[in-house]
Amino acid sequence: MTDSELKIKSVLLRKNLLKYIYKAKAGHTGGSLSCVDTLNVLYNRVLNVDPADFKNPNRDRYIQSKGHCVEALFVTLADRGFFPESDLETLCQYQSHYIGHPTKKVNGVEQNTGALGHGLPICVGEAIAAKLDGKSHRVFTLLGDGEMPEGSNWEAFLSAAHYKLDNLYAILDNNKQQITGSNQEVMNTDSLREKLEAFGWAVREVDGHDLDQLEKALNQGPLEAGKPSFVIAHTIKGKGISYMESVLKWHHGVPSPEQYELAMTELDTAEAQI
Repeated sequence: MTDSELKIKSVLLRKNLLKYIYKAKAGHTGGSLSCVDTLNVLYNRVLNVDPADFKNPNRDRYIQSKGHCVEALFVTLADRGFFPESDLETLCQYQSHYIGHPTKKVNGVEQNTGALGHGLPICVGEAIAAKLDGKSHRVFTLLGDGEMPEGSNWEAFLSAAHYKLDNLYAILDNNKQQITGSNQEVMNTDSLREKLEAFGWAVREVDGHDLDQLEKALNQGPLEAGKPSFVIAHTIKGKGISYMESVLKWHHGVPSPEQYELAMTELDTAEAQI
């Protein structure tokens, strides 16, 4: 896949996640739009995973701690062939496996997540197990900035540094908003870089919508030997849709028919410009 094709892929994934949120009349729209570029890069440039052999013990692990933004994960997994995209027609319907958070009943999902602060601790365990077993696979997680105050995360930060888990990569979707307001208003965790470095992590900050920056940060090996890696991806909630960007109501807003058509028109324009 060329760089241009990767950029187009981000647009197409945005179209798909909006399509299925619109059909389901439910979903976490803003946060899915802010993290979809990260997922695009992970699944198309970084992760060693095979849809046809998902249980291969040598595969890389990806756990989405930011589980409520599952729409971005589902459309990415469907695009990679983990399951037919037509399955998403049942999103949020009775007895569907495609619900509002990741579940292992969906091929390609490593762990059930959704309760904030759970993904990183699980990944610490996965990374320790890989070290003990002499395995070379890597472990990745995506955190939401609104879950950073969870105490379980900070225990995991301490543990990961203590055990020198340089096979562990945490990515923060830093869109600076959560359901009830800005992070600074709800629970200010700034300055994260200094905090995490003090906890023993190697940290890099990138533009979370710059695919090249994301790939370079995630695909070069550990940011520093002997330390877990933390990538702060600065993003925009609702990225790609002008009337959604940085607007709090779109945390889990569903577009009206008119808003949906406008969003698709904007994405068509973005695709044509690549």
